[in-house]
Amino acid sequence: MKRLVFLVLIGIIAIGTLVTCTRRDAPSAADAGPFPGKIAIVTNTVSQNEEEFRSAEYLVAKYGANKIVHVTWPDNFMAEQEQMVTTVSRLAADRDIKAVIMNQAVPGSNAAVDKLLETRDDVFIVYCSPQENPPDVSRRANLILNANELDQGPVMVQQAKKQGASVFVHYSFPRHMSIVMLAGRRDLIREECIIQGIQFVDATAPDPTSDAGVTGSQQFILEDVPRMVERYGPDTAFFATNCAMQIPLITGIVNTGAIYPQPCCPSPFHGFPSALGIEARGLDIQYMVDETRKIAASRNMLGRLSTWPIPASMMYTIASAEYAIKWLNGEVPNAGIDDRVLTQCMSEYIREVTGENIGVQMTNYSEGGRSFDNFKLLLVDYLTY
Repeated sequence: MKRLVFLVLIGIIAIGTLVTCTRRDAPSAADAGPFPGKIAIVTNTVSQNEEEFRSAEYLVAKYGANKIVHVTWPDNFMAEQEQMVTTVSRLAADRDIKAVIMNQAVPGSNAAVDKLLETRDDVFIVYCSPQENPPDVSRRANLILNANELDQGPVMVQQAKKQGASVFVHYSFPRHMSIVMLAGRRDLIREECIIQGIQFVDATAPDPTSDAGVTGSQQFILEDVPRMVERYGPDTAFFATNCAMQIPLITGIVNTGAIYPQPCCPSPFHGFPSALGIEARGLDIQYMVDETRKIAASRNMLGRLSTWPIPASMMYTIASAEYAIKWLNGEVPNAGIDDRVLTQCMSEYIREVTGENIGVQMTNYSEGGRSFDNFKLLLVDYLTY
């Protein structure tokens, strides 16, 4: 029944339109329904990360446009920081909005939230996949969700080793390497490669938000993967830190018979459909897994491709929204995070879309001997095709 409800919601999403933020003077309509007020969700555009965008559409379909407000960051957010501030300021002006979820919390999110906090202190703020200094983020947000980038590094190398890797290529660029956890993960990948007897290659690619743009970045990856395989052999594992790079990366890996431990945002939908020519059926995970496995078998790639069994970025938006609803309804503490309830929100989402009980490992981010109780790091077991 849950799977049927999920697929019906996806059907609604397919014919829906993007909901934009408007000012409302009377809160009566927003106070009706399963929770008081409204929840605003700020995502990247489809071109930057479709799963984040669709996760907001899913919630609009589930709770209605009068309860869920969906807006997007500008595509070139690095060059349009003022527009980001304006986007969040408009949300703050709507007094019905009682929670704001940002997925991703890209650079500039802190400045935008600072503007919101100038006039509002009654908003539950969620950062998903934050890209600014963790202690600064923790001071502003009620809840932060992110993949356990640090522990993910060694785990990823261990997964690549199981897949037969003798070389590990890490693609990134200076902007991402200025993000504490991404840089820390790269260093841990390097260290784990030494432990596992794998050669580590630190490769720099064009930043999709630079003058090269998304097209230039993707073209570089598409051309560089075959060069790397020619140099190091097909038992080379590849990882790239940027969403826009995943499609050309998977394409190059499948064409050369190399190894793909996981996308930057682990998910059966992230990069695989476009790279492998699979026509998605909404967000039917089992269909996508089955089709990916068929193509992997036909290309002699079984055991060479892997990911998480659920779309992590979608889980962040949906699980945090469900937790925010409980906060709005007074079912969780005003201060601090109820780990048991948050884990339950994530487990329910996973069960809804997979029909299985798949565990989520959740730990607090720590830095300088301090544990940040509102900053949650997540790991999920691998799905290997």
